[in-house]
Amino acid sequence: MFIYLSKKIAIPGNVRLRCISWNKDQGFIACGGEDGLLKVLKLETQTDEAKLKGLAAPSNLSVNQTLEGHSGSVQVVTWNEQYQKLTTSDQNGLIIVWMLYKGAWYEEMINNRNKSVVRSMSWNADGQKICIVYEDGAVIVGSVDGNRIWGKDLKGTHLCHVTWSSDSKVLLFGMANGEIHIYDNQGNFIVKMKLSCLVNLTGAFNIAGIHWYHGTEGYIEPGCPCLAVCYDNGRCQIMRDENDQNPVLIDTGMSVVCIQWNHCGSVLAVAGSLKATSQDKDVNIVQFYTPFGEHLRTLKVPGKQMSALSWEGSGLKIALAVDSYIYFANIRPDYKWGYCSNTVVYAYTRPDRPEYCVVFWDTKNNEKYVKYVKSLISITTYGDFCVLATKADENQPQYVLVLCNSIGTPLDPKYIDIGPLFVTMTKTHVIAASKEAFYIWQYRVAKKLTAMEINQLARTRKEGRERFYVPIVVLTLVLVLLVCFQGTRDPICAITASDKILLVGRESGTIQRYSLPSVGIVQKYTLNCRAYQLSLNCNSSRVAIIDLSGVLTFFDLDTRLIDSTGQQVIGEQLKLERKDVWDMKWAKDNPDLFAVMEKTRMYVFRNLDPEEPIQTSGYICSFEDLEIKSVLLDEILKNPEHPNKDYIINFEIRSLRDSRALIEEVGIEESSQFIEDNPHPRLWRLLAEAALQKLDLQTAEQAFVRCKDYQGIKFVKRLGNLQSESMKQAEVAAYFGRFEEAERMYLDMDRRDLALGLRIKLGDWFRVLQLLKTGSGDSDDALLEQAHNAIGDYFADRQKWVNAVQYYVQGRNQERLAECYYMLEDYQGLENLANSLPENNKLLPDIAYMFVRVGMCEQAVSAFLKCNRPKDAVDTCVHLNQWNKAVELAKDHNMKEIGSLLARYATHLLEKNKILDAIELYRKANYFFDAAKLMFKIADEEAKRRAKPLRVKKLYVLSALLIEQCHEQCHEQMQNAQRGKVKGKSSETASALAGLLEEDVLSSANRFADNAWRGAEAYHFFILAQRQLYKGSVDAALKTALHLQDYEDIIPAVEIYSLLALCACAHRAFDICSKAFVKLESLETLSPEQRQQYEDLALEIFTKHCPKYNKKSDLDDVLESGDGKLPVCVATGDLIMEYRFWMCSVCKHCVKAKEISNYNFCPLCHSPVA
Repeated sequence: MFIYLSKKIAIPGNVRLRCISWNKDQGFIACGGEDGLLKVLKLETQTDEAKLKGLAAPSNLSVNQTLEGHSGSVQVVTWNEQYQKLTTSDQNGLIIVWMLYKGAWYEEMINNRNKSVVRSMSWNADGQKICIVYEDGAVIVGSVDGNRIWGKDLKGTHLCHVTWSSDSKVLLFGMANGEIHIYDNQGNFIVKMKLSCLVNLTGAFNIAGIHWYHGTEGYIEPGCPCLAVCYDNGRCQIMRDENDQNPVLIDTGMSVVCIQWNHCGSVLAVAGSLKATSQDKDVNIVQFYTPFGEHLRTLKVPGKQMSALSWEGSGLKIALAVDSYIYFANIRPDYKWGYCSNTVVYAYTRPDRPEYCVVFWDTKNNEKYVKYVKSLISITTYGDFCVLATKADENQPQYVLVLCNSIGTPLDPKYIDIGPLFVTMTKTHVIAASKEAFYIWQYRVAKKLTAMEINQLARTRKEGRERFYVPIVVLTLVLVLLVCFQGTRDPICAITASDKILLVGRESGTIQRYSLPSVGIVQKYTLNCRAYQLSLNCNSSRVAIIDLSGVLTFFDLDTRLIDSTGQQVIGEQLKLERKDVWDMKWAKDNPDLFAVMEKTRMYVFRNLDPEEPIQTSGYICSFEDLEIKSVLLDEILKNPEHPNKDYIINFEIRSLRDSRALIEEVGIEESSQFIEDNPHPRLWRLLAEAALQKLDLQTAEQAFVRCKDYQGIKFVKRLGNLQSESMKQAEVAAYFGRFEEAERMYLDMDRRDLALGLRIKLGDWFRVLQLLKTGSGDSDDALLEQAHNAIGDYFADRQKWVNAVQYYVQGRNQERLAECYYMLEDYQGLENLANSLPENNKLLPDIAYMFVRVGMCEQAVSAFLKCNRPKDAVDTCVHLNQWNKAVELAKDHNMKEIGSLLARYATHLLEKNKILDAIELYRKANYFFDAAKLMFKIADEEAKRRAKPLRVKKLYVLSALLIEQCHEQCHEQMQNAQRGKVKGKSSETASALAGLLEEDVLSSANRFADNAWRGAEAYHFFILAQRQLYKGSVDAALKTALHLQDYEDIIPAVEIYSLLALCACAHRAFDICSKAFVKLESLETLSPEQRQQYEDLALEIFTKHCPKYNKKSDLDDVLESGDGKLPVCVATGDLIMEYRFWMCSVCKHCVKAKEISNYNFCPLCHSPVA
């Protein structure tokens, strides 16, 4: 940072000032002094014109009001910015609260305790509470509306300072004996503060100031010290909080009267006096420190005694109360910023984030890219790149150099172990230095494509709207070198580098010169000062040095002189010296041109001779082509989230201004002589452009040759081949960007084709369309189509799909039309487009895939089939689980892959235990036998789990129905094969395959094929017998239960014979009951306990009832006859003796004719009765 005195205001009557305070929000300055003096001042706010010029120091007062009310010396003034109030107190203890009304300040409240004097007052961070401390120990906390919240009398103490914490939970009280006591916000004592800065010191010291930065503008890094305590002996400590046991300690070596943080907590100002060594009187000085105790600057202030200081709200000015004067000093901060590739990179802090907010602002397109960087140390830029130096970890002493492009994209990070206090950059190297060592990193970037190469790429692109990108690849480390000076007594204080050399400045005044890239020490130079900033010119022949006092000197590196001893000396200190310099920049294209910022003026020097100064406070971005680009960072950082292009200022140097004036006033011939005497490519280009305007082609060509502008030479040659003067004027107008004028000239010459060509080159297709509609021509139809498509592209790029569709329809651009329909989700329009396309159109697959992505199977299949891609159609059906359609398509197009696809998907479902889904998959795909096998498996598992018999029956019925469908499928295949044979087609293979399939199905498992209905029959009779038994039809129940003996492989035998014994016992057929018990007792699956229970039950039954049963039944006669092939009625369980009966067309089971009239569905398979 750089600071200089800019203004002095005298207080009338030479009244001595005691206190001063600057309102951070509204800009009012309150100053209090002896004899009740209280004034409110305000500096003029900058006009827009002054802002744009970058003037940092307004001089006049817009408010100068004397406030009457105090009689004694005013000792304390403090602002409440949130509520626009001013609170003042004098030596008599009178407190007055002032309010702003219609531009003037008036008394609002008065308080007079009449017992003691007020020593300090402090508003909390939100302006709701004020704490007032009196010298006798009284403390009062009041609200903003004047009400007393609480009061306390600290007996035996003398108070002199008070401050709030940022969260208003803690109060710090400074005592007259130098102690600092910590209280909570209700006045309860907590603890005494540890004062590390007074260790090893004896005696009493007065507190000069306590200031706690509240973080309103964020912190420069997480955990940054923000509580400053300073004593009149110059000892100071800066703490992270009130309990910090390891504060930053500073010995300022001066008598301190006041301290204050700036607006963002990055600089602490310490005001006081220093004993001059050569004089008896003290010298008033202000020292500036970082929160970490690093000394930044010292400002000497004239006068006898300084009493107070206060920062302005933006941190760009500071007000000092000295005797009966107010001095104002301007501050040029060391912003973290840089400029690369038309991009201003700057960093600022925000209260809501712990990191630095780094903004990459493209000044050409007015676009910005924001990155958040933790513990940012510095920003360095060169060419198209910038390097962000950051701390890698708070706990580890490791740092990172991040190479970024101009939009903030990190390209390559490099971890280093030295603190990068100084960083410089060239097009091939990044050099970082601490005080003891420097680190060199050589990087390389990919070559940028020229315009010719880009055009060649564009021509070789495929047709359509492809974008091509030119990647900028940063190759990894080529050379890393760490040069250390262990235990050096001469620390590094500045560095700079060019493509050829590296200069390292040391605190002793020595400059070491190293060659690049070999990094060998070449020369040492000795200066008369300690360098703060070094800068090399474009040919590395001279270096500019700015020292800590803002004095600019120059050193010629290559001059060889003979000193007084006769020795040859390399390097010479030049005679030019400038003071109050805070920035300078060499021209990129002239080693003798440079610009210097002194206070609020910019000087341009040519050969060490200055031009007339320019009023500005901008920071210099670049100096090239006789133009200086400057950025008003002060204005930008007032609202950093919305940078304004007006704050980028371009200054032309005198030779450019003079040349332009000569050309306008004298003429081209005379001006060319002046430019010849002061040659520069920019001046020759200016002359060439002026000659073109006047169609002086010879001079223009010569000037283009002198500035090596090949494109300009070609343009002049082309102009020379034109016969018409008006045509030449039109071409020149287009060359200078006056396109409307050029178009009008073309149209006046009846050359609409040239006007169209101009607009096409510019990409102004809307105007092309207007011109086409005003006339007619042979090629207009093709151009019209091209224009419609280009306008469609314009709207599509901005995602205005509805507008794009209208133009693509007119331009008959079906490919882009399909994309727009898809983006609009207009699938009907997309389907209509697909239907309108001819077969095998190259767009059909793309449209089909669009339908696939949204799950529209039918439309996708239609599109695939139209472009003769049946396999993709099948894959789509499989992907969308439309297996029926997939199988159908596979059959129609004789595809063999469907089986493997189906099997793979079914396996996937079975792995996830989705058996029913797999069955449904097989069923839909007409793989009935596989579905039946899975269904039988489920039925068997349910039977083993002893599920409800009705559920098990249903599962077996479903299994059997699938087997029946399988039979029907095989039968149809055989019939089709036979039919094909009859028609004379070669279908023997198909017939054989169908027969084999049928044979395979029938022979694979007899239970599934021959006896598909056995499971259903078993559980049907099992349920029927129990229903008949519970209805009381014991005879029918017994007959039905007797059938169950044939199904021991399906239903457990214990259940069959238990039911049979129960039915027989109910029918009093004890012989059958006895046989059932014999069977039960012989079952091996029973446990001994169960077997014993059956034996006990049998004994109990058959001791009462003889098992012999003599009555013969029709059933016995039939069974004894051995004719067991009679059909069984599935409705009653009885045998069918009659010749007429009903048979189900699905399951082929029978029902007695007299019984079927009672049913609408088959009792077994539940299919409708025909």
